[in-house]
Amino acid sequence: MLVVFTGLPGTGKTTLARLTSAELGAANLRIDAIEAAMFRCGLDRPPFTVVGYAIAHEVAAASLRAGVHVVVDAVNAHPDARAGWVDLAATAGAELRIIEVEVTDPAEHRRRVEARKSDIEGLVVPTWAQVVALGYEPWDTARDGHRLLVRNDGLPAQAMAEVRRYLRVNEGPLREPREGVPS
Repeated sequence: MLVVFTGLPGTGKTTLARLTSAELGAANLRIDAIEAAMFRCGLDRPPFTVVGYAIAHEVAAASLRAGVHVVVDAVNAHPDARAGWVDLAATAGAELRIIEVEVTDPAEHRRRVEARKSDIEGLVVPTWAQVVALGYEPWDTARDGHRLLVRNDGLPAQAMAEVRRYLRVNEGPLREPREGVPS
């Protein structure tokens, strides 16, 4: 299974992707981590979007071929980025689950963005002005396909309950969480 979390920075994608990866025992591919590593290696300056996504696609494809579930944490602001995951799932013969995460209250979203601290060396988190200017194209089901829209306005546990229900549709129950991994 290929699970792709998408949405603007500051919506809680990383938290939900980490929790989902832990519960599935899946590889966790975070575009921010890939881009930060590229920066630390001296490869120009951010953003590295095309290269970061290309690397994530290759790692995801190899993981899927090895029989490992993959959880992707990426903004996917444009239809081309979204289509790349659809194509990858089709090529790999993997079930695709896309989860778009949003915060409906702009003041709360702004507060979250402004409170963010980088958790990866070399990762510069975007400012609120950069998030607003990002140009995130609204989801179009006809163009982008089906996805679960999670409004992450409360606690991550509430959003995770929706994610769990969505991932159980064809997969069956998620495996039992490992000891020490929050459910």
